Amino acid sequence: MTTYLLAGGGTAGHVNPLLAVADRIRERDPGAVVLVLGTAEGLESRLVPARGYELLTIEKVPFPRRPNGSALRFPSRFRRSIADVREMIAARGVDVVVGFGGYVATPAYLAARGAGVPVAIHEANARPGLANRLGARFAARVGVAFEGTPLPRAEVVGMPLRREIETLDRPARRAEAAELFGLDPARPVLLVTGGSLGARRINRTTVDSADALTGTGWQVLHVTGAKSEVVDPGIADFRMIEYADRMDLALAIADAAVSRAGAATVSELSALGIPAVYVPYPVGNGEQRFNAAGVVAAGGGILVDDADFLPEWVAPELVPLLADRDRLERMARAAASVGALDGTDRMIALVDGALHPDGGARAAGA
Repeated sequence: MTTYLLAGGGTAGHVNPLLAVADRIRERDPGAVVLVLGTAEGLESRLVPARGYELLTIEKVPFPRRPNGSALRFPSRFRRSIADVREMIAARGVDVVVGFGGYVATPAYLAARGAGVPVAIHEANARPGLANRLGARFAARVGVAFEGTPLPRAEVVGMPLRREIETLDRPARRAEAAELFGLDPARPVLLVTGGSLGARRINRTTVDSADALTGTGWQVLHVTGAKSEVVDPGIADFRMIEYADRMDLALAIADAAVSRAGAATVSELSALGIPAVYVPYPVGNGEQRFNAAGVVAAGGGILVDDADFLPEWVAPELVPLLADRDRLERMARAAASVGALDGTDRMIALVDGALHPDGGARAAGA
């Protein structure tokens, strides 16, 4: 029996690939013990127990960005976190630590190294986070979602995707999706989404361009997110919803997309061969621009700065694109050429390599 400790959390970008890997481990080896390390505050505190996994928690100890009281307390708190994880590893007989980044990953990596337990890492973003940059220095295996991610000994495995995305038969599910969203399955659909919290620029420009977009003969499925400030324009062929509980069906009916360039979004659209206009989030370390670089270079996507995604860009650029079916078909093929639907299995193989570096027998049930 193998015991896995999967470390990561805080955001969907860390939790979703972690859960995809956890589910696949459980599918292939029902006797395996899968533990998840997170915090009590992150998204994992809700999603992990709901999926049936035991969540072990440690204190959230962010790396200090400026000299203040928190910076002075950081060393002792960080050492305590490492010690807590090392105690968990010993008490639960952990055989391998699999990290996905985030606040808990660094203590997990250092505790595993101190305990002599192998580490496998998955980095979702093309520009790695601090935790994975540190852990990759001594990890047994390092998997990345995107080609060119600057981590030592990185192997491109793609993104571990949800089973419903891996197995999505888009043509077969199109009618079901059309019924759910109130769309015509015989006519093309532009999916617009800025993520669960929304994207102000994407939302505003899409609503202001609603007549121009639907005037092409396309339907628009606009997922605004929870913090949207826009109002449904109330025109034919334009469907506005705050949240898509069945994002798999939204992807099933999408013939093209406008979205942010989060690692999971880029990976899902590429894997499914959906041509897209990517509007990277303009705040942060710029990783979204790098996430989309590969598919854009291949011809499967178009990159537009947030500041430039305006009705004045949509009219001369996006509207003609929607009218050019040949170009969209070429973009779809190009996107699929760089996408991967088997990221979960490839990451599992990487974990096996960390557990059995000599090429010996894989975990039971594999």
